[in-house]
Amino acid sequence: MDRSLVSVRGALVLLLAALAGVCVGLLSLLAGNGTAGGVLAGLTAAGGAVPLFNQAIAPDTAHSRPRDREAAAKEGDTHG
Repeated sequence: MDRSLVSVRGALVLLLAALAGVCVGLLSLLAGNGTAGGVLAGLTAAGGAVPLFNQAIAPDTAHSRPRDREAAAKEGDTHG
């Protein structure tokens, strides 16, 4: 059991998306949209932020297998 359930990158992406959702939800609530409107706005923002942060944060290549890194280098993939 030496592997973690979630990678650091995955946890960071979800944490940033949750933070964005909470911020948008609170701003929507403070703007007077009501509780339901704030929750829906926050969930929508969090859902939209996941792919954004997934693309923005580069994959961790330090723990990948050397064979995968060599194959990516041969294909010209500069992101890992």
